[in-house]
Amino acid sequence: MVVNRRGRHVRRKALLKARRWGASVCSVLGAAAVLSVSLTSGAVAADAQSEQWYLSAMKTDEMWKTSTGEGVKVAVIDSGVNPDTPSLRGQVVTGEGAVGVTYKATEDFEGHGTTMAELIAGTGAGGGLIGLAPGAKIVPYRISLKGLREAEAKRAPDLADVIRTVADSDVKIISMSFGKDVDTEDELEAIKYAHAKGKLMFASTGNEAERNSRIGYPAAYPYVVGVAASDESGKVAKFSEHGNYVDLAAPGINMPGWCDNSFRSYCDQGGTSAATALTSASAALVWSAHPDWTANQVLNSLIETAGRDWARDDPSTYLGYGLIRPRKVLENKNFDPGPADADPLARENAVGLLDESGKPVPPSPAPSKGTASSVPGAEDDGTSAVASDTDSTGNTTLWVALGAAAAVLVVGAGAFAVIRSRRGA
Repeated sequence: MVVNRRGRHVRRKALLKARRWGASVCSVLGAAAVLSVSLTSGAVAADAQSEQWYLSAMKTDEMWKTSTGEGVKVAVIDSGVNPDTPSLRGQVVTGEGAVGVTYKATEDFEGHGTTMAELIAGTGAGGGLIGLAPGAKIVPYRISLKGLREAEAKRAPDLADVIRTVADSDVKIISMSFGKDVDTEDELEAIKYAHAKGKLMFASTGNEAERNSRIGYPAAYPYVVGVAASDESGKVAKFSEHGNYVDLAAPGINMPGWCDNSFRSYCDQGGTSAATALTSASAALVWSAHPDWTANQVLNSLIETAGRDWARDDPSTYLGYGLIRPRKVLENKNFDPGPADADPLARENAVGLLDESGKPVPPSPAPSKGTASSVPGAEDDGTSAVASDTDSTGNTTLWVALGAAAAVLVVGAGAFAVIRSRRGA
């Protein structure tokens, strides 16, 4: 099955119209590396790391005092991961699984999977991206995504086989920044198996809300955490697809990523792909700090501390339980993660998918050999409201604090009632 990429949102005009990323000259300053970028005449110099606005917004300097994700492996199922970019050298673990399942896992045919890996565990060396969990390790897998040459697509492993392989390994987190429009029984069974083996799975909800907000898999499968995208101010992106399978949200706007598989330059990207990678990294930070917690407890901690301005038991179809704030977990040494065997998404997993009117969505009539994608999307705007970052209960606070102002996400009054009624149906 070829999977369309429905997780990446590329906005080259916004950055590249003014900035033309070219050959780079790197200078390493202590542990931090800065990328000096060659630009077109008259452009202002900038580097990729300076575009990673969410790192300061999420207060990584405070989080990394407690955890960097050390000891946690994250499986990145994508277009492959290039282990030889400066930021990923020494960060990628290979050879886990049968040859057929790991086919060309370290050959990224478009640059997307490498970007996701850097967002999760990049070291920042050579001016590359700094991962949110730079102490974590990446285990790459390449599946058949749209754009892969037909000859190689035929040899690429099935998603279900990859998930089963990861389930039988010591990987704790599965990050899936892609999507398709149909479900299959084989994939569902593989996901149930991975859940039973204690794995925590995240997937992008999709970037085509302005065109046609379709249900996307694997995000819509039970036991997979669907991740939406937000911008710097806490607004949900217009392109971020919605439904009752949206569980959490994370930054996904105006973020650098590899332009292509030449790995020579970064472009302005983002989308629910990036949001998924950051959510996976957040889970790695928490799990590293609390290695005795179960997947249920790690997920519950992210849900309990998520920034939202609505009741915990009344999540939104646009932003789920809110914006991730792993710092709120890490800074509380006595945080109660809840029972080890209690699924924090039990209600969603039991109810299943609902359509716009709140009615159950039937499964796909038959397995499809059609395409799925990585979510190219639209513009960066959406429904939101503003509140403060001072409430320690988590009811109104958010992960982001820019300067003296903090942004919190709320849904606009008109849509809010619809969102709640659809989610709670």
